[in-house]
Amino acid sequence: MTVRRNVSPWASAALVLTALLTASCAGEKSNAARPAASSPSAVPHGYVEGAQEAAEQQARLLLNDPDSGNTRILDLVTGKVHRTAQVKGAVRLGTDGRFGYLQAPGGTHVLDSGAWMVDHGDHVHYYSAATRDVGELPAGSRAQVRSDTAVTAVTDENGRTVLYDRSRLEKGEITSPQTLPGTYTGAVVPYEEHLLAFENKGGTTELVVLDRKSGRVASPDVTCEEPRGDAVTRRGVILGCVGGALLVRAQDGAFTAEEIPYGRDVPAQERATAFRHRVGSDTLTAPAGDDAVWVLDVAERTWKRVDTGPVVAANTAGEGSPLLVLENDGSVHGYDIATGKQTARTKSLLTEGKRAGAGGRSPVIEVDRSRAYVNDPEGKKVFEIDYNDGLRIARSFDLDVKPVLMAETGR
Repeated sequence: MTVRRNVSPWASAALVLTALLTASCAGEKSNAARPAASSPSAVPHGYVEGAQEAAEQQARLLLNDPDSGNTRILDLVTGKVHRTAQVKGAVRLGTDGRFGYLQAPGGTHVLDSGAWMVDHGDHVHYYSAATRDVGELPAGSRAQVRSDTAVTAVTDENGRTVLYDRSRLEKGEITSPQTLPGTYTGAVVPYEEHLLAFENKGGTTELVVLDRKSGRVASPDVTCEEPRGDAVTRRGVILGCVGGALLVRAQDGAFTAEEIPYGRDVPAQERATAFRHRVGSDTLTAPAGDDAVWVLDVAERTWKRVDTGPVVAANTAGEGSPLLVLENDGSVHGYDIATGKQTARTKSLLTEGKRAGAGGRSPVIEVDRSRAYVNDPEGKKVFEIDYNDGLRIARSFDLDVKPVLMAETGR
């Protein structure tokens, strides 16, 4: 692999791995790889056994070619590529910020990217460790996988859900799961030491809240018609419904649900059913049919429909950043969310041929706090875009595999 151009925020990060963390951690040791002290009280704040703590995000890209099965992990700090297990026939690649879940008809392969963060609310810790193949989950390509720091919930196409101990995944082990009673519609989402799920009752789909032992707790009295799509934000969990979305939050030990309606009639093909956003942001995006994008501002509880060209992928960093849309001309277009006007565009990044694939295999836009990444499968490239500088191409990575599936970890 060769790296073209430079000027990456991750290059400087590699030189300051032992720099001071945020003000909340000032004065505490950041060298997390040193041996643990004999007394628990002497263990440094943020210490994680076997990991290096860093002052900056340790971003990595998981990449897979379903046809060949070749899988790579691209370290965006060093530019190095790690080889990992072959996984053929993958339909989708999901991530919880650390682990990648390559879902194929015969099972789901779990990859430990070796990069993650821990959000303490007022400050964040970033970690890096060796990459690792964890193993297989008996869950096919139609299963829905959701995680938090404690559990990984896997819901199959029949609504049956099992929970895996995520702390064991961190040790490279897949243990016997706990099976939840009953069946559920859509994904079961871990949140605030509980599980959010939809249960069919008398022809309606009701939100239920479960504890980690599958016991029922008091749930908001709300229904959601045809639930599809979910996202965890700092302000709560967004769950997509026919009429808009539900915002579910935990407050003072109780769960509340607030409707965020579209405010208009939306045809089924234009519903928001798959949300994308920057981790930590409260601005979500979703295709609104073929030629537009929904932007959901969770803080303001508002939807905005931005008319674009034919949409292949969309995302945004939020907080005043542009809406990024990969259109079928192969270019990334930037739009001002407030006005809906196009503000910038790149050259065509995608090699002629396969631009908008089927079955979730279209190129994607991954966004972190300063850069966006677009995969060009046919060209065997990944492009790094500075979305705060007129969509400047900061770097391009030449690969030895087709990066058909891509997901970013370490954020």
